[in-house]
Amino acid sequence: MFSKVAHNVWKQSLFFMLVAGTPLLLNAPVYARGITVNQVHTEVLDDVLYLNAAVDIKPGKAMLGALQEGVPLTFVYHISILRRRDYWPDETVARLEQRYRLEYHALTQQYFLVNLNSGSQFSFPSLEAAISVLGTIVKLPLLDVNLLRSREQYSGQIQVGIDDEALPVPLRLLSYFSSDWHLKSDWYTWPIHF
Repeated sequence: MFSKVAHNVWKQSLFFMLVAGTPLLLNAPVYARGITVNQVHTEVLDDVLYLNAAVDIKPGKAMLGALQEGVPLTFVYHISILRRRDYWPDETVARLEQRYRLEYHALTQQYFLVNLNSGSQFSFPSLEAAISVLGTIVKLPLLDVNLLRSREQYSGQIQVGIDDEALPVPLRLLSYFSSDWHLKSDWYTWPIHF
């Protein structure tokens, strides 16, 4: 008799813990891989349109493992300037690809971030620092605002992702079929004022 009562109390306690603990489980932080464009704005200085952006980059475990083994990862910022049109698709006024290569050198235990457009290179003691800089764009020149018509409306679009074609061939093939290697943000659109 006692064991049956104890068993019922145990079942009720377990049910209460599960029901009461569910909100805690739902609010628990979860490591999610992916790229999210959080904030973008442009500014005009000396007739040049500059881009500022904050991007959250979280590579998956497979990518981090490959990076630790010496495989460089190339990230591409696809940027477009569009002229809005009412009855036709928006016209692309300018396109830019900003490319960065992230590398790990085991001998020095340093992470290197190379701007493939300019050739500049920076070293970092931690992956977090390198990814933080990779996700921060400050005053990237886009175009001369004199190329834009003053009475037209313009918007910008940005997408950030891994360049699959820059991976070594075995990983490139794997990237076509594995979601672990498919790392790309959604397109982020913002209005351009000048």
